[in-house]
Amino acid sequence: MSSDPKSEAPQPSEPQAEPSGPLAGTVASLMPRARTELAELVSFASVADERQYPRSELRKAADWIAAALTADGFEDVALLDTPDGTQSVYGLLPGPAGAPTVLLYAHYDVQPPLDEAQWLSPPFELTERDGRWYGRGAADCKGGLLMHLTALRALRAHGGVPVNVKVIVEGSEEQGTGGLERYAEAHPELLTADAIVIGDTGNFRVGLPTVTASLRGMAMAEVRVSTLAGNLHSGQFGGAAPDALAALIQMLASLRDASGATTVDGLDNTGEWTGLAYEEADFRKDAKVLDGVGLVGGGAIADRLWARPAVTVLGIDAPPVVGATPSVQAEAGALVSVRVPPGTDAAEAAEALENHLRAAAPWGAKVRVERRGSGQPFAADTASPAYASMSAAMREAYGQEMAIAGQGGSIPLCNTLATLYPSAEILLIGLSEPDAQIHAVNESVSPQELERLALTEALFLRRYAAARAN
Repeated sequence: MSSDPKSEAPQPSEPQAEPSGPLAGTVASLMPRARTELAELVSFASVADERQYPRSELRKAADWIAAALTADGFEDVALLDTPDGTQSVYGLLPGPAGAPTVLLYAHYDVQPPLDEAQWLSPPFELTERDGRWYGRGAADCKGGLLMHLTALRALRAHGGVPVNVKVIVEGSEEQGTGGLERYAEAHPELLTADAIVIGDTGNFRVGLPTVTASLRGMAMAEVRVSTLAGNLHSGQFGGAAPDALAALIQMLASLRDASGATTVDGLDNTGEWTGLAYEEADFRKDAKVLDGVGLVGGGAIADRLWARPAVTVLGIDAPPVVGATPSVQAEAGALVSVRVPPGTDAAEAAEALENHLRAAAPWGAKVRVERRGSGQPFAADTASPAYASMSAAMREAYGQEMAIAGQGGSIPLCNTLATLYPSAEILLIGLSEPDAQIHAVNESVSPQELERLALTEALFLRRYAAARAN
């Protein structure tokens, strides 16, 4: 499913009036419950990397979700063992006979908290501050699950859910290891649906209702460089002995040009975005760029974020400054990712990245490259009927028109679902607006956005059922 996502959607205006009506009132009344449950879910350190946190934390989160679905009347609730060793939680909520089926997606695994000393409150303890709820996973994407549950609970209080609902919540999205994708490919009947709502993106700005029509894919590689049998004294051998760390730095530097634009051999970095604009001043504020520091790359901000590849060095194995000795390094390593826009195959991008790194190695240094997780880019068909229902729902919930934007991140499952179910309409919404600071310290969610988007989803399900019935 693909199209050229375009939008002349307005920028957010002054805060809109609170939505009124019985359904909106019910959603508002459910918010205390949503906060309590989100706090419980955030308390699980469900980082999908057993080197940092025990796998038992993932299981606790999965069990909690399974219990919540069961309590809300879901049938066939199951923990699915996926090929990458994690579990996805599935449940079915039957609707009226002949009603369409909507699949609601979220994930319960989260990014590591990074430097916990930089958090203003404990990362796995939901904390209210300045009108927001702070905690790892609050927005990405445990809040997305609470958005789904709150919408369904509100509908049940007003005559019932008018569609068949399938919920799938995975445990390895942040790793990009493809567990749920491979499971879905082996069991294609499980997630079949007429429409799919991916609750893992976010509004372009707080208060501006947004669907995400484009996702960059990602390829990751771990590169290891070796030059010596062992470290050497820099005074005795430095100047002639090949330094593995210096070789690695040179290789990584070759991935960008002087402007900072990505220049991986074999990847096109000239793409242009034709939809919603992203003003530079807004981006600098959202990204918290320090005064006097320039941005990297060329072209419009939206081009760089949504239409062009972007390489990032995620980590380097090298001696820390404290405790370093005067040595020429025998080995060094780095984890590198490249984000790629729709139209670029992630596997081909991984190969291009590997080939570039090998070719850039100086002095005949020995290079080992191990490919890590990857995910394909995605472009949605914004002309599909479900988008009309979502547009009307967002207009009612927010009081302004729906915007269509891209997102630089990746959700690997999207292309798998589009391939398995080519007639399904896929929509991406969620709570990860810029102020949420997902993947960074002090991640948070706006409770106002949670409330409005839960209402939006409830309205969407109503409208979509009615549209399919006509």
